[in-house]
Amino acid sequence: MNTFAPALLTDQYELTMVSAALKDGTADRSCVFEVFARRLPTGRRYGVVAGSGRLMELIRDFRFTGPDIDFLRRAKIVDESTAAWLEGYRFSGDIDGYAEGELYFPGSPIMTVAGTFAECVVLETLILSVLNHDSAVATGAARMVTAARGRPIIEMGSRRTHEDAAVAAARAAYLAGFASTSNLAAGMRYGIPTTGTSAHAFTLLHDDEPAAFASQVSALGKNTTLLVDTYDIAQGIRNAIAVAGPDLRAIRIDSGDLSVLAQHSRELLDSLGATETKIVVSGDMDEYAIAALAAEPVDMYGAGTAVVTGSGAPTAGLVYKLVEVEGKPVVKRSENKATVGGRKTAVRRHKPTGTATEEIIVSQGVPDHSANDRLLQRSFVARGEIVDVPTLAESRDHLRQCLISIPWEGLKLSAGDPAIPVTIVPTA
Repeated sequence: MNTFAPALLTDQYELTMVSAALKDGTADRSCVFEVFARRLPTGRRYGVVAGSGRLMELIRDFRFTGPDIDFLRRAKIVDESTAAWLEGYRFSGDIDGYAEGELYFPGSPIMTVAGTFAECVVLETLILSVLNHDSAVATGAARMVTAARGRPIIEMGSRRTHEDAAVAAARAAYLAGFASTSNLAAGMRYGIPTTGTSAHAFTLLHDDEPAAFASQVSALGKNTTLLVDTYDIAQGIRNAIAVAGPDLRAIRIDSGDLSVLAQHSRELLDSLGATETKIVVSGDMDEYAIAALAAEPVDMYGAGTAVVTGSGAPTAGLVYKLVEVEGKPVVKRSENKATVGGRKTAVRRHKPTGTATEEIIVSQGVPDHSANDRLLQRSFVARGEIVDVPTLAESRDHLRQCLISIPWEGLKLSAGDPAIPVTIVPTA
C-alpha cells in the first residue's frame, strides 16, 4: 500500500538519537516504550485501538534498503557507524498491546515495545503514524455506527484524503462496523465488501435523466442504486421507477434537507408500488447528522469526509514514551506531560453481567483480577517474530463486543467523562 519503504517513515530526530547512543554506548540498553493517550479528544468517551494488524506487517518489512542508506549518507544525516547499524537493522524485541478493536481510555498502555533503545526508538514515528491515524478514524466511525442503530453505513471518503490513507481509513471504518467501502484497493487488500453507484456527472452526460437511468440499469440490472437528486428529486424518483420498475434496489439522495426529503421520498416510492426500494442518503454525514435521521425512513448512509478525518479528531493524540531502562522505571516530569514510570499491565473489571466497571493499570506488576475481569494486553511480536495476529473480521467482532460491554452512558454522543474510570497504580 505504501509508495515508499516503511523505514523511510523514520523521523530524522530518531536517527540523531540512534547515532548519539551508538557513539556513547547506550544504544544497547534494555528499554521499554509505551503508547498511550494522555486524554481523549474533546467530547469523546472512549477510543478504539485500530491499525495494529497493518502495523505488524510494516514492522515485519521494516528494513533500510541500499537506496535508503545512500540517501542518508549523501544528506549527511548519519555517520558511517550509524549507516552500518541501519544496514543490519532487524527488530528483535517484543511488542505487546491491546487487541485491535479494543477500547482505550486516558493512560491505557495501548502498545508496549521492549528491546534495545536503538531498535525501539527507530520505530516511534511508524508506530504513532499508523495508530494515531487508524484509531482516530475507527473511533469516529464507531460513533457513527452507534448513531445508525443497525442501519448500514458505506465508507466513501477516498476523495477527501491521501491515496494511501484512504485505504487505511476504509479498513479502520470497516473494523468499526461500517458495512462496505467504495475503495476498491481496500476491497482487494483486506477483503472488505465494496459498493458504489454513479455520480451526478453520469446523469449530466446523458440527454436526460431517464436515459441515464436506463443506461445504468441496462449495465448493472435492477439491483443498483440510482442517484435521483441531480434535478428535481420527486421527478427523479418517478423516472427511476418508470425505468427500473418497482423492484429497483435503491435510490440515493445526496443533498437538501435529508429529513424532509427522506419522508417525502418514502411516501412517493410507496405510492408508486416501490415499497421495497431502499433510501440511501449521503452528503456530509457524521455521527450527529446520522443521529438526527434516526426517526426518518432512511435505510442506509454514505459517509465520507467525516470518516477519513476522524469526525473532527483527525489524530488520536497517542504518544510513545520511554518508561523503563534496564528494568528501572523512568519518568518525564514536564508540566502537563508527566508520565508514570515502569512497564504497565492493565485489566478491565466487569460485573457478573458483563458490564465493564473500571480499568486498573499497574506499573511493574499484574493487577489482581477475577473470572469476571479481562487482562487487556496480548503478544504481537516475540523476540522479533510476529505472533499470530487476529484477522480483521475477528477484530471487528471484538470491538462490537467491547461496545456492548460498556455502560450505555458511554455510548452517548454528548460530551462527558470516559465510559469507565481508569486507575493507574504507580510502582512502589
